[in-house]
Amino acid sequence: MKPLILAACAAAALCAGAVLEAAPAIPAYVKAAVDDKGRGDDREADAYRHIAEVVAFSGVKPGDKVVDLIPGSGYFTKVFSKIVGPKGHVYMVWPNEYAREAQPDPIKNQALAKQGYPNTSVILQPAAAFATPEPVDLVFTVQNYHDYPDKFMGKLDPVAFSRQVYKALKPGGVFLVVDHTAEAGSGLRDTDTLHRIDPAIVKTEVESAGFRFEGESKVLKNPADDLKKVVFDKAIRHHTDQFIYRFRKPK
Repeated sequence: MKPLILAACAAAALCAGAVLEAAPAIPAYVKAAVDDKGRGDDREADAYRHIAEVVAFSGVKPGDKVVDLIPGSGYFTKVFSKIVGPKGHVYMVWPNEYAREAQPDPIKNQALAKQGYPNTSVILQPAAAFATPEPVDLVFTVQNYHDYPDKFMGKLDPVAFSRQVYKALKPGGVFLVVDHTAEAGSGLRDTDTLHRIDPAIVKTEVESAGFRFEGESKVLKNPADDLKKVVFDKAIRHHTDQFIYRFRKPK
């Protein structure tokens, strides 16, 4: 399986230049959610996280049902909550294996519903059993796709995980993956050491689950990142080269 995936990755890398970067305008409802004063200190990270551009690229809109997968402190959850409004919902999904490593974030997430974000809820589930209570419009994950094949998550098959995401999405739904870039051709080599992943293998794995690759945003690209440092290195922390891939489940 791996040799076939790596070979497909090489082909994908050769074709990557044919894909145009998508750069949508920022909708008013995204801007309003990002400007919400209730976000507090979260707003200090906006300059380097480019939250408005990333969220706009996901295509989220009022009334949507969204999964913020491994949401951390809820940085993106709060913005999604304001965008989707009372007719939408944001599910903060934590794999049990990751939640044990990330405390107290999962507990703090549960309080958001009483802190101005009533359309949010937390779901704890085994990493190998991703599922949602209802079909959703968007599954969104930032800097966590690379964790799925690692030991602490049970060395899961990312393709099997992508198939579960596919099943959870409505026809036409979006799977948005943001992650730290690893060297071309490295495959899964750096996932558990540098916490990076080769974008080509992500594209190949997700497409093999049935998704259609729709485009990428380069708003988090950083050519000064040599891709050799662990992402927590002070020299590159918060400024790693990152890829943003949008995949769509065909209607």
